[in-house]
Amino acid sequence: MADYIALHWAPGRGGAPKTQQNQERRARLHIVPHLGHLPLKSITAAELRAYTAKLEATVSSVGYLRGILSELSSILEAAVDDKRLSRNPMHAKSVRWPKASRERREAWSLETALRVRDVISPRHRVAAVLGLGCGLRQGEVFGLSPEDIDYARGVLHVRRQVQAIGGRLYFALPKGAKTRSVDMPPSVAQELKRHGKAFPPVDVELPWGKPGGDRPRTFSLVLATRFGNAVAVNTWNTYTWKPALAKAGIIPPRPKGAKPWQWEAAPKDGFHVLRHTYASMMLEAGESVVTVARWLGHSSPTVTLGYYAHFMPEAGSKGRTAIDGLLERKGDPPCR
Repeated sequence: MADYIALHWAPGRGGAPKTQQNQERRARLHIVPHLGHLPLKSITAAELRAYTAKLEATVSSVGYLRGILSELSSILEAAVDDKRLSRNPMHAKSVRWPKASRERREAWSLETALRVRDVISPRHRVAAVLGLGCGLRQGEVFGLSPEDIDYARGVLHVRRQVQAIGGRLYFALPKGAKTRSVDMPPSVAQELKRHGKAFPPVDVELPWGKPGGDRPRTFSLVLATRFGNAVAVNTWNTYTWKPALAKAGIIPPRPKGAKPWQWEAAPKDGFHVLRHTYASMMLEAGESVVTVARWLGHSSPTVTLGYYAHFMPEAGSKGRTAIDGLLERKGDPPCR
């Protein structure tokens, strides 16, 4: 199977570079070490049941585990298409996938979010503002250009993001290859104006679509490093975000003598938590799920509900009030 993956499956993979990187990692770390020594025709339902049980004992995230199994299934499906297998053994009824978890997104309190905004370095304060005030993803913040800001209409146009593979940066379309427009509150507009005066935009040239690509593009970026480069996510997380979390008392300070990158893991307190906090505030304020889904760039309102329905504590009360208003008009006899 390892030969088939290397010689036939890997060269024909499609999708965005980041997607291809994730596919390669899942195959290299979780599929080839366990099943790579087997000929394709020896991969039976029994082998897959044992393999799935082993994964469940070692991989804690159900979502990641399902991603590995999905990758394996796509490899075997390609083998069927190539006439190397008669059927995909992952489709056998006895090979049971773990159920997808309905993982709820957890938000910060507004007080916590504002505390982080206020202790982060002045150059990067605008990143926290855009995450909290407009729900932008981290890479979308780093790819924002002054040309994307419509002050007259109060709108941000999310047209690109900065991505990295192997430390090499490039511009790409937002997640799902979907651009979108997001409402920009006046407070965010004022922060952007202040930031622009203190830290003028910088023209940055990067490849488009993949690292090392032959289509470099230049954009003026709202947020750049002090050296005039695009912001790299991993570097920013280590040297800007984690210190802000420590200053705000969310994570412990870095141990004495530790290397600059040796922070305590904080998976629930990454930059994305600002996006969750934004969604929670919008929904708790009664904003339409359809609108919030559009602003967040979700594929459908169903995705938004799956993540954030618990932020709608008043769901149902408006309808109940409306019905009461219709059925309990003045003069109507009371119910017996």
